[in-house]
Amino acid sequence: MRIAVAGGGPGGLYFAALARQLLPAAEITVWERNAPDDTFGFGVVFSDETLGGIENADPAIYQQMEREFARWDDIDVHYRGEVITSGGHGFAAMGRRRLLELLQGRCAELGVTVHFRTPAPDAATLSRDYDLVVAADGANSAIRSGRTTSFRPEFDFRDCRYIWLGTDLVFDSFKFYIEQTPHGVMQIHGYPYDASGSTFIVEMHDDVWRSAGFERLAAGDLVPGESDERSIERIAELFADVLGGHKILANNSRWLRFATLRCASWRDGNIVLLGDAAHTAHFSIGSGTKLAMEDALALAACLHEHGCGAQDRSGARVAAALEAYEAERRPVVASTQRAAQASLEWFENLGQYAGQEPEQFAFNIMTRSRRVTHDNLRLRDPEFTGRMDAWFADHVKRSGLGPGDVVPPMFQPFRLRDLELPNRVVVSAMDMYSASDGQPSEFHLVHLGGKALGGAGLVMTEMVCVSGEGRISPGCAGMYAPEHESAWRRITSFVHDSSGAKIGLQLGHSGRKGSTRLMWDGIDLPLESGNWPVCGPSPIPYLAGVSQVPRELTLAEMAEIRGQFVAAASAADRCGFDLLELHCAHGYLLSSFISPVTNTRTDCYGGTLAGRLRYPLEIFSAMRAVWPAGKPMTVRISATDWVDGGITGSDSVEIARAFRAAGADAIDVSTGQVTPDEQPAFGRSYQTPFADAIRNQVDIATIAVGVISSYDDVNSIILAGRADLCALGRAHLYDPNWTLHAAADQGYSGPGVGWPVQWQAGSRPPQTGRTDGPRPRLELIRAGDAGTRHARWRPEGGRKQR
Repeated sequence: MRIAVAGGGPGGLYFAALARQLLPAAEITVWERNAPDDTFGFGVVFSDETLGGIENADPAIYQQMEREFARWDDIDVHYRGEVITSGGHGFAAMGRRRLLELLQGRCAELGVTVHFRTPAPDAATLSRDYDLVVAADGANSAIRSGRTTSFRPEFDFRDCRYIWLGTDLVFDSFKFYIEQTPHGVMQIHGYPYDASGSTFIVEMHDDVWRSAGFERLAAGDLVPGESDERSIERIAELFADVLGGHKILANNSRWLRFATLRCASWRDGNIVLLGDAAHTAHFSIGSGTKLAMEDALALAACLHEHGCGAQDRSGARVAAALEAYEAERRPVVASTQRAAQASLEWFENLGQYAGQEPEQFAFNIMTRSRRVTHDNLRLRDPEFTGRMDAWFADHVKRSGLGPGDVVPPMFQPFRLRDLELPNRVVVSAMDMYSASDGQPSEFHLVHLGGKALGGAGLVMTEMVCVSGEGRISPGCAGMYAPEHESAWRRITSFVHDSSGAKIGLQLGHSGRKGSTRLMWDGIDLPLESGNWPVCGPSPIPYLAGVSQVPRELTLAEMAEIRGQFVAAASAADRCGFDLLELHCAHGYLLSSFISPVTNTRTDCYGGTLAGRLRYPLEIFSAMRAVWPAGKPMTVRISATDWVDGGITGSDSVEIARAFRAAGADAIDVSTGQVTPDEQPAFGRSYQTPFADAIRNQVDIATIAVGVISSYDDVNSIILAGRADLCALGRAHLYDPNWTLHAAADQGYSGPGVGWPVQWQAGSRPPQTGRTDGPRPRLELIRAGDAGTRHARWRPEGGRKQR
């Protein structure tokens, strides 16, 4: 078998070394356009998981790398004059040049042919002359660029500028320096890589970069290998206190905008992409070298497992191996890219956290990718997490709530106007499609009453419609008839009499998404019979050719609907609801006024965002006028339409600001469902960043919602200051007693949650069979309590020290 590798970086060389061992009869040739000692960058960081894979795959190379590692456990956050440390993380780093030397030596030892200072032949030639072509030629891959129709790459260029530098200042841990300058917030990512130096990455938002004058300083005509010396001199001035007289080191260092690369396919015939040629992930959560070496390991293993060392004239074995490689690595890379995306967006929006107190900021930066959580940090460094929980307890006490007891953050109380909630958990509004002519049924009593007994601080009704025509389906509940009020009053009375929860009413109008079937009969599909007319800001159907075309509302009809909302709000007070929420999300009537996708009016209720907001704000203000002053009102919005030309995250900040000015107490931040053309970036807690931006830019309470399912997620979101409340929907369908069980699992009992007296005998988790035996007694005595690892890098002696 003949294998060609384009690119002699760590990924390409490591693959060649592994493939040579697994396929001993293979002829492997590597082309590298640079000299053996050329490298760009400074240090490379590895996780324990990656090192475990390297150790098992090739112990020889691992042992050589292990002797070179700078190892440490701590992360230091330097912010507003304080240094807060989180330990127990476990890092290993080494110089990139030294890593290349080791891999080059290993390839030579194994008989791999490596051509330095030699560009690889063109892809067509390689594909013809070799059984397998591995494109490991980096983010600017010539092979991928020549075959874009096959690989279909997409680049997402981001809003920060960064420059990759080094320094002869040897850090003893991973460092985040957050510097507030006259131009805005700048940050440094720093870590040691050997006894002589550290990586020193300077990053800032493009607006800050321009304000600081780097646009004028940055040279636009640098040749390969040349560094932006004028910018580096300015960086040395700005961060003189950090550097303490030490030098900045440059190596092809110039300002860059990070681009996340995603390819629809990593394979084209016998050509396969590896490492940065296939994908990139922001440096703030790891290294591209780490991903490339993991790719190399997987690719070599798949080739071996599919028998590619044997003669394969048809190429079927290679094709099967490449398919298996992509199937194995793509989900892992996608997960890494999601975490990296969350991290890079956090740094892009760093300025919005500049007002946070040091403890909250430190926890926020540690959990920014959503991979590291409150529970995860508690396992790594219980002292750090204990300090964060204590700070939050004191923060809540200083706001006039609670005694200051240190408890899980989700069980700290929260107040909106005169409404005090015992904890931060909300049962999200979920349509049940179980009403008749708008009349709530016994199902609603059991559903909402059961969720209230389950321990949540606030239980929300489904979207309750203000008129029969405003229903989504025949099964939707309403608040437009006297008999509706008596049914709702029965439900609120049960919640108040039998639980410690509060109950909120969500009011809305279906708009163009009305007159549809029950969800389980065909969501969003029009009724087969018994239709009623639908309306909207503009005559644009939800499903073209399927849905009804809505009539465009006249001013008189808009006034009538406004009156229906006001009447429903007054009825809600009579029914005893504690909170009122206006539904302006998910493509229903008020949402469709806000979105430019659905509102093409030319009068004062269309056009600009201010115009499109006019009608929802009029309705909100009219409701607020009849709703008691001591009771809070919230607004649910779609923070993005997930489609080009629709509402964006930055729009949602302005939407929230407008509702805050109108008297809203909190924004319930959802997304999408405005158009069937949406392309949501679905994932765990995927809507929380929008709640985060609104809370920290508008200074209004927010409710985070969307694939939040664990108490660990809730604790992390609340403690980091990304939201004030967390709304969980499907988690409560799976477990109506979700909050009670979260308390039991965390060993919490207190005012933040109360078991109904009838259930108190079950307030502890039931016993289960043992899954492991006890450790030997003397082993326990000798081991003692190891505590948190706080090892820091000390070059003396080449080993980390406590």
